[in-house]
Amino acid sequence: MTGIIYARVSSIGDRQNTERQIEDLTKYAENNGIDLVKVFSEKISGAKKNNERAVLMECFEFAEAHSIDVILVSECSRVGRAIWEVLESVKYCVDRHIDMFFQKENLHIFDDNGEVNPFMAVYISCLGMCAQIERQNIMFRLNSGRKLAIEKGIKMGRKVGSTKSREQKESEYKDIIKLLRKGYSVASTYAIAKEKGIKCSISTIKRVKKEFIM
Repeated sequence: MTGIIYARVSSIGDRQNTERQIEDLTKYAENNGIDLVKVFSEKISGAKKNNERAVLMECFEFAEAHSIDVILVSECSRVGRAIWEVLESVKYCVDRHIDMFFQKENLHIFDDNGEVNPFMAVYISCLGMCAQIERQNIMFRLNSGRKLAIEKGIKMGRKVGSTKSREQKESEYKDIIKLLRKGYSVASTYAIAKEKGIKCSISTIKRVKKEFIM
């Protein structure tokens, strides 16, 4: 059985590091006959969306490309602080039949027979219910704020002329388009762009890929 480790801490400075997570998960792999192929580690807030976390996206892409059996994670919150980000990660793995193990919760996505773990299913269902309630609360606050703004005479929506044409976007993101056309993945394109000082997010690269490459 092959496995990879994904470790994350929120602090970018020296106050936190992923050493303990990696050490604990490495011991787990050794004790359970898992051949560790690679370790993915990043320092980024768990409040960030999945598609804004380059290392997490690279981890998923690597697991799929190399037919990895299991992704080892210290605890559920390492995958994401927002419930729906955790759900998105679990769904990604379920759709591709990649197991994920949360050490703190002692839960696998799949059981020994390759079926979705019933305990994980219940756990995810509870998370889904909490996520739905949280979404409803967010929508209530957004709609309330929008209504108040309209009552005060504030105009909503984009400013006139703020939408970019295809030609403008092609010129602005020409370096990103070149990398994507060379066959680089979204995560790799993001990493290269960051090294070159090109400001763009993973979500932007995905939009550019959808519009100009696919």
